[in-house]
Amino acid sequence: MKFLPFIFILLIFSQLVNAQSINAFEIPRSSVIDIKDPISKRVYPIFVKLPASYGRDHNKSYPVIYLTDALYSFQIVSGATRFPMNTGKVEEAIIVGISYSKGSKGPSSRIRDFTHKKDHSWKFETGQALQHANFIENVIFPYIKSHYRVNNSRTYVGNSLGGLLGAYIFLTKPHMFTNYILGSPSVWFMNSDILSIKPKQNSNAHKIFIAVGERETPKYDSPRHDMVTGAQKLVSNLSGEHFPNVEVKLLIIQGANHETAFPTTATQGLYWLFKK
Repeated sequence: MKFLPFIFILLIFSQLVNAQSINAFEIPRSSVIDIKDPISKRVYPIFVKLPASYGRDHNKSYPVIYLTDALYSFQIVSGATRFPMNTGKVEEAIIVGISYSKGSKGPSSRIRDFTHKKDHSWKFETGQALQHANFIENVIFPYIKSHYRVNNSRTYVGNSLGGLLGAYIFLTKPHMFTNYILGSPSVWFMNSDILSIKPKQNSNAHKIFIAVGERETPKYDSPRHDMVTGAQKLVSNLSGEHFPNVEVKLLIIQGANHETAFPTTATQGLYWLFKK
């Protein structure tokens, strides 16, 4: 028994040495694949993270969570879902992050790919949302299906202009995703044109989680647009007679602004969708 404290100290010291020897951190069970859009010829890095049970249960298939803005969102969603998934509180899923096209500078890729109409007043190109959605549906989906064990459940996660893109996809290509998480959606784009899109009749069952920071209004410093009112109007539009089997949930995040709302949006939205 007298050796137990010594062994304990050795274990702690060993852990410290191992921790200090780490000079780079990689997300476990993750990889990055470059996928080319055959229409635009642009190449997009795709981040993939497999759930903990993927290598053990070879007969199991998984839902897929698709993220836009992968350089930002992939780390957040990976970390936020690790404990709930590993402890069985929520359903395990494959996480797929779609990053920006290679060689693009600044926000040009996301502005071009996430907006659905041309607006020549912008510094960067706009209006390629339909082409980007087609790339996701016709190229990325088949790649993921052919390389991983997936089921038919697909969830979209997008923030800001990514939230706008998600709303556009739901209104125009409702078959693409089962569920949607739309964070601080940029409803204001082109004078709130997204609210004027006549949706296709959609009798499919969908769950849509929309969240926005309480402080995302002109009353406070950061946004020029009233994101809260925009989110509320979008909720109303997506709850209409065209969508009899759609469940929409709105969360207004207390104390959050446009820069801080997304981690809560992703965490709460995914828990709402995948909780057991």
